[in-house]
Amino acid sequence: MFLTIVVFILIFSLIVFVHEIGHFVVAKRAGIKVEEFGFGFPPRLFSYKKGETTYSLNLFPIGGFVKIHGEDGKKKDDPDSDRAFYSKTIWTRVKILTAGVTMNFLLAAVLLSVGYWIGLPAMIDSEIVGDANREKIQITEITSNSPAYQAGIKIGDTINYFKFEEETFKFLKISAIQEFINKHKGEEIIVVVNRGDQILEKSIIPRVVHSEQEGPLGIGLVKTAIISYPWYQSLYKGFMSTIQLTYMIIIALGTLLWHLIVSGKLAMEVAGPVGIFDLTNQATNLGFIYILQLTAILNIHLAIINILPFPALDGGRLLFLGIEKIKGSPVSGKVEGITHASGFALLILLMIAVTWHDIAKFF
Repeated sequence: MFLTIVVFILIFSLIVFVHEIGHFVVAKRAGIKVEEFGFGFPPRLFSYKKGETTYSLNLFPIGGFVKIHGEDGKKKDDPDSDRAFYSKTIWTRVKILTAGVTMNFLLAAVLLSVGYWIGLPAMIDSEIVGDANREKIQITEITSNSPAYQAGIKIGDTINYFKFEEETFKFLKISAIQEFINKHKGEEIIVVVNRGDQILEKSIIPRVVHSEQEGPLGIGLVKTAIISYPWYQSLYKGFMSTIQLTYMIIIALGTLLWHLIVSGKLAMEVAGPVGIFDLTNQATNLGFIYILQLTAILNIHLAIINILPFPALDGGRLLFLGIEKIKGSPVSGKVEGITHASGFALLILLMIAVTWHDIAKFF
């Protein structure tokens, strides 16, 4: 558990650090005064000042911020007005606001490129497993309250073999596993799985009555293999995978919002901090390459969310710049401040609701 906590903090620290570095560098290059670069959230533990910028280390490591002069609007008698955020062109401000998510997308592409060079787990089409060290049958989905869920089977577990009445059954095809499970509905079987370096035995009874989508155990299976490429191909694969994942996540997010508006219900599970911590725990148990893959995916998720036109997010600030461009003058600082504060409050409430849902699901 301690290792998972450390990995969880490191993942989010890296994501936030890279995001804020984007804002910081582009603001500096634009000649804007950057008052503070803070790692973590206050209270402040340590700080030092270099030039006009204070660099601080704060108590809560998951987070960070860049305090840019004039980002909260124009103030009277500002001696540094020529170096303030509000004094720059709309295009310059757009570049500063989008620099964070751009860096997150770049980090995801770099991480995936490294992953493809080292070797990333990927789904394969072949029906027969060849090299058992390279190819495996892996669990990718578990339905809540299903026999597999109740037995403690986790997403990412690799099926090693089955036991039934003192006999051992090892299968090289997903279809053979499905046939075996269907044959033993209502009977106790032992599923032997690999989870990282652990070999675990799980007693489970496939249910007789079930929906066609969920199956007797309530699991989804895929054939996976560790696939690697030469470094020059891995760069291309990393960037293309980032584009593909971005498209898939946007489609999934759009579907989720549409179903929420139409039916008032979520069409899929939404993970908050507790859910992401559980995913981190699973990735940590599986090994470094899975941590790297999770970090890349979280980068893309958070970049997309941050660019949404919602108050308090970078996308919300971009929306106000768009309004300024259309009307020819900035929106009232008071109005924008209230809007962002309200948006931030809504985000906190949403985070609390999702966290509560995560806790209820796990406990």
